[in-house]
Amino acid sequence: MKILIVATIVLLMATTTFSAGPGDILGSWKTDGGDSWLALFECGDKICATIVWLKEPNYISSKDGPVGETKVDRENPDPALRNRPILGLQVMNGFTAKGNNQWENGTCYNPESGKRYRCKMHLVSPHRLELRGYVGISLFGRTTVLTR
Repeated sequence: MKILIVATIVLLMATTTFSAGPGDILGSWKTDGGDSWLALFECGDKICATIVWLKEPNYISSKDGPVGETKVDRENPDPALRNRPILGLQVMNGFTAKGNNQWENGTCYNPESGKRYRCKMHLVSPHRLELRGYVGISLFGRTTVLTR
């Protein structure tokens, strides 16, 4: 009888392994280092993200920008976009669910460099999202971990 109970518990645990649905990545995520938070949201049938919190929303060093002024997208390659505030900036676009806790075909924008990358995401656990930005193929890229 004890063997049957243990076998049932093991079977139940095996069938309830972690599996994410498309909405499981929505919400706020802290970036590596904790300097900013992103809000992932549905944009049509895709997933996008904006910067919703910055540890330092204003310039603190004159070599970066006017001290006390709001940080702006000054590295953007398009001069017409260089005055956009970083806070509230949409930095991720176009992610589609692939299955197996993965999203692909997205793009990520890094306001620190002004560069845009192809991106994919993997939800490792309910509190850990791996974001991989790359050029060309995924092999040539870098992974950033977002946490809740």
